[in-house]
Amino acid sequence: MRASGILMPISSLPSPYGIGTMGAAARSFVDFLVKSGQAYWQILPVCPTSYGDSPYQSFSTFAGNPYFI
Repeated sequence: MRASGILMPISSLPSPYGIGTMGAAARSFVDFLVKSGQAYWQILPVCPTSYGDSPYQSFSTFAGNPYFI
């Protein structure tokens, strides 16, 4: 069985803080995905960023990014 989805970082969601959060916008986006028949939402890592704000160069694998708090 095939399924489809989208790759989009949480930071791309709209919010009044200049960076997306895991709040209402994320829930609305998930509702949109369900209505459009998508099965998956792949996100970028949500760990703390380091040089260049790259999520792939984190100093911790287990910590959360303070930008999302």
